[in-house]
Amino acid sequence: MATGKVHEVLPPVLDSNSEPPTLFDGTTRLYTSYICPYAQRVWIVRNCKGLQDVIKLVPIDLGNRPAWYKEKVYPPNKVPSLEHNNEIKGESLDLIKYIDSHFEGPSLLPDDPAKRKFTEEMFSYTDKFGGIMRYAFSSEEDVANEIDGPLDHLENALSKFDDGPFFLGQFSLVDIAYAPFFERTQLLFLDLKNHDITIGRPKLKLWFEEMNKIDGYVQTRRDPQELVAVLKKHFMGK
Repeated sequence: MATGKVHEVLPPVLDSNSEPPTLFDGTTRLYTSYICPYAQRVWIVRNCKGLQDVIKLVPIDLGNRPAWYKEKVYPPNKVPSLEHNNEIKGESLDLIKYIDSHFEGPSLLPDDPAKRKFTEEMFSYTDKFGGIMRYAFSSEEDVANEIDGPLDHLENALSKFDDGPFFLGQFSLVDIAYAPFFERTQLLFLDLKNHDITIGRPKLKLWFEEMNKIDGYVQTRRDPQELVAVLKKHFMGK
């Protein structure tokens, strides 16, 4: 499959002092953030489908958002959102499915009914996984029991299909849904607790190693030190 191997010069981040783009002029725009895991999901799909020239990135400074974004683009005032056919759509899981089905490029979901069913099961677990991880980041207590369950759930899910190292065997939207959150969890636990969350979880370790061979994902990764600093500030005010 194509993995979006394109060297892209990223546009500058827009803040409260920035002028808006020419809105609703027929251009397809992904309003995003270079550090937001929800926005990263959609960015990965865009890249993996080879849509860098079709969907324009418009990065927003989440700490100093331009007023026009809420007033004229997306009233919930969060990212990601997609401007397409002069309409705005939001919510990252909805957007990754929308882009996969409405744009050209390799399909990121299989036709197999069993895999489609498992896709929805895995999508429904993303909020629980993300919520427990956020709690673990901000807690100063020993949270091993809390994080073991979600991580073991992913380890077991990777045993569902044996035709590849990804959640559905082959690379799909499910991997994209989890990768940004796993990336942050791994980095922060290594930094704060000196703990590698893949220890004792060989399938999860292999999965993330394989994720880092997907160009469309690698292009969206930020410098680890920068990301850890952002996470610490967000969760702990450090």
